[in-house]
Amino acid sequence: MMLDDAARRRHFEALYAHDEDPWQVRAAWYERRKRAVLLAALGRPSYRSAFEPGCGNGELSASLAARCERLLACDGAAGAVAAARRRLQGDALAHGALRIEQRSLPAQWPRAERFDLVVVSELGYYFDAGAWRDLVAQAASNLEEEGELLMCHYVHDFDDRAASTASVHAAADAIPALVRTVQHRDADFLLEVWTRRAA
Repeated sequence: MMLDDAARRRHFEALYAHDEDPWQVRAAWYERRKRAVLLAALGRPSYRSAFEPGCGNGELSASLAARCERLLACDGAAGAVAAARRRLQGDALAHGALRIEQRSLPAQWPRAERFDLVVVSELGYYFDAGAWRDLVAQAASNLEEEGELLMCHYVHDFDDRAASTASVHAAADAIPALVRTVQHRDADFLLEVWTRRAA
């Protein structure tokens, strides 16, 4: 189902208005297992500056924040941002080491910032092909040398999917500056990590 930016925003606002954890990411075994695999796939114990677009209610953000000096997490839905701020309230949020912002992507991608980690989970298949290629190209552009881009996506079909998981990940494979360093494929999700080549 292809949605434009405004329709996509309304769709997710409606989901979060009904339930601040619409996919049960806190309790569902699929989500907890995927989160553990994702965190184990990261190549370093800690990162200087990370970006998590499409942070939802902040459950993954909480784990990433523990391994990052600075983390920017964003979502297009105000309800998701509010839920993430409730989940992550504390010193890191108060002092700016953790920022949670509402942003419409790819238009409001933080182009002026540099990251040594970008984590994109369960997001890519909601975008049309052109917008997604733009988003992935920007992610690669904002990575520091040897920085990591991690993408993780559900492989089964569902109603509001606009693109296949294979095509979402192929967009990163198409960028010459990125080298795939991790691939985990199982019955439910595909997780891959790409590292930005040194110049």
